[in-house]
Parts: sequence; structure tokens; C-alpha cells
Amino acid sequence: MNPSSSSSATDFAARLARLGLREEDVEERFARSSGPGGQHVNKVSTSVTLRHGPSGIAVTVQDSRSQAMNRQLARERLLAALEEARRAQKAEQRAAREKIRRQNRPRPRGVKRRMVDAKKKRGAVKKLRGRVE
Repeated sequence: MNPSSSSSATDFAARLARLGLREEDVEERFARSSGPGGQHVNKVSTSVTLRHGPSGIAVTVQDSRSQAMNRQLARERLLAALEEARRAQKAEQRAAREKIRRQNRPRPRGVKRRMVDAKKKRGAVKKLRGRVE
């Protein structure tokens, strides 16, 4: 391993910890890539798939001919996907709280007055409907 990859591994672990996740939950699999690269990609398992077990989010990277580079890219993309999922979850919770708050607040005076006026008009229309004799 080169020095930059060890620092990226510690960076990955730190970002996982910041999200409150564990590195043991990440499953890593390798497979043979497809596409350009000739004999190298046909012989070496350079495609990297990372899957976060609890959330079920999976990322597959086969951008490079290098397995190490694909591992690094996959880790970055997995973290980005996990962070985005966390942001979306927080936004959803915030939206739900706001919806409940909007539902529970009292109606504005003007809206209430218009509703009452509309009910009175409707009542007057219905009262004019008499029995035809």
C-alpha cells in the first residue's frame, strides 16, 4: 500500500465514525471488470463492490484498471451515498414535523370568515329549495 491509501483508509474510518457507522458493516467484494483494459481486466479482479449492510446501499466501481484506485473511489462514493441518505432522512423528518405544525395551527381570521360566509350562502340556497306542490 502506498502512503496516500493508508491515509485515505483512516479518513474513511473517521468519516464513517462521524456518521455513527462501523467499518465492520461494510462488505467488500471484488469481481472482474469489463470494458477497455485488454488482458489485464480479463485476468485481474479490479471491479470493487462495497455494500453497507444495515442500510443496504451498494456501490460498484470499475472506472480504473487499478483495484486500489477502484477501492478508494468506491469508498468515497459509498460515503457520499450514505451522507446523502442521512441528509434525505433528516429532511424528510423535518418536512413531517412542519406538516404537523401546519395542520395544527389555527386558521387565519380571513379564511375562517370566508368559510362561514360560504356556508351561509349555501344554507340560503338550500333553504330556497322548497317542496314543489
